[in-house]
Amino acid sequence: MIANWQRHVRSSPRAQDTTTALLLFAVSFPGSLYVATGSPDPAAPWWTAALLSCASCTALLFHRDHPRIALALTTAAAVTSAAQGRLLTVLSLGPLMVALYSFALRTEHNALRRSYVFGVAALLMTTEVIAGPADRPLDLKTVGPAAWVLMPTALGSAVRLRRAYLDAVRARAEHAERTREEEARRRVAEERLRIARELHDVTAQHLALANAQAGTLAHLLRGQPDQVHKILADLAATTSAALRELKATVGLLRHEGTEDSHEGTEDTEGASSPTAPGLARLAGLTASFRSAGLDVTVSTEGEPRQLTPAADLTAFRIVQEALTNVTKHAAAKTARVRLAYSHDRLTLTVADDGGTLRSAPPTPPVPGGGFGLVGMRERAQSVGGRLRAGPRPGGGFEVSAELPLGETTLAIRETALAIRSRPGAKPPSAARPSST
Repeated sequence: MIANWQRHVRSSPRAQDTTTALLLFAVSFPGSLYVATGSPDPAAPWWTAALLSCASCTALLFHRDHPRIALALTTAAAVTSAAQGRLLTVLSLGPLMVALYSFALRTEHNALRRSYVFGVAALLMTTEVIAGPADRPLDLKTVGPAAWVLMPTALGSAVRLRRAYLDAVRARAEHAERTREEEARRRVAEERLRIARELHDVTAQHLALANAQAGTLAHLLRGQPDQVHKILADLAATTSAALRELKATVGLLRHEGTEDSHEGTEDTEGASSPTAPGLARLAGLTASFRSAGLDVTVSTEGEPRQLTPAADLTAFRIVQEALTNVTKHAAAKTARVRLAYSHDRLTLTVADDGGTLRSAPPTPPVPGGGFGLVGMRERAQSVGGRLRAGPRPGGGFEVSAELPLGETTLAIRETALAIRSRPGAKPPSAARPSST
């Protein structure tokens, strides 16, 4: 039975308060009957002390929800007892000390807490000095009541500050854990996007060329069978190159994932593989489009400068995707690639000769639609650059990208990534439907 009562008290705040009130009454009532040595007995009968102790302890039942009311009632009982000539001891002030502790524990405003506490202390000391016997020592009238008032107040304030500190530590830990999970999800999403972009760029060009070569082959079979063998050879070379590059890309992605899965995707993209394509392979890229009937010319302005591995791969992929779009969606026969180097950036332009569109998927891309322009824009932003695409005034379509060079790449790149990661940020809409 005792064990059941203990479990009930531990689990029920109301039972705890009731038990505390009963224990305090057991000590405060006898304590309120004490008088100072040599002082006359108080004129009030003993039952008034019992009544005051009972009222004071009963007020403690409300100290959790109404700490100010509990403090006011216990203070009134203590002042009334002092006015009757009774000595204020630690036993008789027990209910008031508990009310002060609870008040300090549950009151956040320091000014309000200090005003209540000092008001209670001043009220008790004033009552003792005025109503207490003249021969009672001064320290019993002033220092004693003040000490018994300030002590539980200081203890309650310390416990409140300790709880606030622990709550702050717990909140910081939860925030750090939540931020860590969000960062992990963001990195996973960026890695998935990078893998999708890499696989798209690797396969789109070769499949587009293979499709164009197959169409040319079907046309030549009817009128020029002597050129079929050359187209077949080009088709075989295209599919073989697609398989090789796809295998290399998948191997690179697996290698990056196993070696450093926690590293940012923007730092590893195209920068950790010596076989990653760049502008040095631009001649071979443009030559591969000739078998599909697209004549590509390349011009360079300014002094060529070294790009970072990520910017070099980005420039190559943008040219590759732009030429693939021309092959798939325009009736153009020629295209021009211009590389303009300045002191801090490379301006890359790919333009066709003004052929008409063969097809135009909706914008923005829908399931089953293309992501070519979106992928080019994301690639440019990932290295701190920007990309514009749209119809040319004289006809045709133009893709223009500005990529930073040298030491400016990292600073511009970090700024672009910060802007892109803001909530609600969206890339600018494309002027022409995306492809592949």
